[in-house]
Amino acid sequence: MFGEFLKRLTAPDPDPLQDDDARLALTALLVRIARTDGDYAEDEKHRIDRISAARYGLSDADALQLRSDAEAIEADAPDTVRFTRAIKDAVPYEDRIGVIEALWQVALADGERDAEEDALMRMVANFLGINDRDSALARQKVSRAG
Repeated sequence: MFGEFLKRLTAPDPDPLQDDDARLALTALLVRIARTDGDYAEDEKHRIDRISAARYGLSDADALQLRSDAEAIEADAPDTVRFTRAIKDAVPYEDRIGVIEALWQVALADGERDAEEDALMRMVANFLGINDRDSALARQKVSRAG
């Protein structure tokens, strides 16, 4: 299953992802941002589960399974560009700011801003077509929501 998914993600001209694949790609990107600082904390894992449950209407068990699958995908995936391209192709522009907000929620879940996470967030936002200003506004919105 994961091998086929990665093959589709890394194809030179990938087809737009189906809903389940888009969920998996987004969740794998959330896992990637959480792992960037070398400390994949329980707070970050719980935040990913909560985001998935809320975004996709999943039960706790289904959100946990999605994260588990996404962890396996993220560990085997070659680079972040594939995730962002898949998400950019699958998610309408107006909804991508919500993707950035979800990523900031995970990046800030441990209560610290990390230079590596910030750098990855800038790169991901750029690949998704979100400018620095809108990403900063998304970060501020997430920070206020606590």
